[in-house]
Amino acid sequence: MSQQKPDWLKPHGVPWRAKSTTPGVHDNPWYAVEVSDAVAPTGVDAKYYVQRYKNIAVGVLPLHEDGRVTLVGQWRFPFGDYSWEMPEGGAPHDEAPLDGAKRELAEEARLQASDWRQVLTMQLSNASSDEFAICYLATGLSPAEAEIDATEELAIATVPFREALDAVISGLIQDSMTVAMLLRVHHMAYEGQLPDQLARVILGREAGG
Repeated sequence: MSQQKPDWLKPHGVPWRAKSTTPGVHDNPWYAVEVSDAVAPTGVDAKYYVQRYKNIAVGVLPLHEDGRVTLVGQWRFPFGDYSWEMPEGGAPHDEAPLDGAKRELAEEARLQASDWRQVLTMQLSNASSDEFAICYLATGLSPAEAEIDATEELAIATVPFREALDAVISGLIQDSMTVAMLLRVHHMAYEGQLPDQLARVILGREAGG
C-alpha cells in the first residue's frame, strides 16, 4: 500500500554526479565493478567504486501454522562463519523475483507455499553496491522436491518463532535479511496483520497473557 511521504523523507540537497564512468573494471558471474570520477553532494571531486549486481536478492521466511519458522544453516565463506538464515538466493533480472523466491524455498527448505506476501524491500549495502532485496512471507506450507545446489551443504531446522527472534536479539543470527524479516513479522503480528492465533504465538501470548 502506497502512502504519501512526510516532508522529512523527501530528498534534500543535490545528488552525486558522475563526470565519467568506466564499467567492468572487475567482472564475475555475480556482479561487475565500475569506477566513476564523481562529484559529491558537497561539490568535492571523488572517485567512486560501485558493485553492480546481476541478480536481485530474494529471501523467504517460511511461517508454519503453529508459529514455527524454517531456517537453514550453512558455512559462509566471506566471514568464515556458520550462519542460520531463512532461505535466500538471487533472481536474475529477467526472472520474476517471486519465482526466484519459490525456487529458493524448494531448493533450500524442501518446502512450497500456497500463500505468498511481499512484506519488505531493502538496499543491502547502498554505500558500495546497488544490491536490492525483496523479502516474502510464505504460509500454507507443504513438502516439495527440488534439485540441490552442488556448492551448498545445508542443515534445516524448524524452530519456534520466539527462539529465532531471541537469536536475532542476542546476535546469534546476524544475516541481515533474516534479521529484518523476523523483526518485520513480529511487527506484523503486533499490528494485527496476521491471523489472531498465529499473532498470539509470535507475540508470546499463546497462554492468554
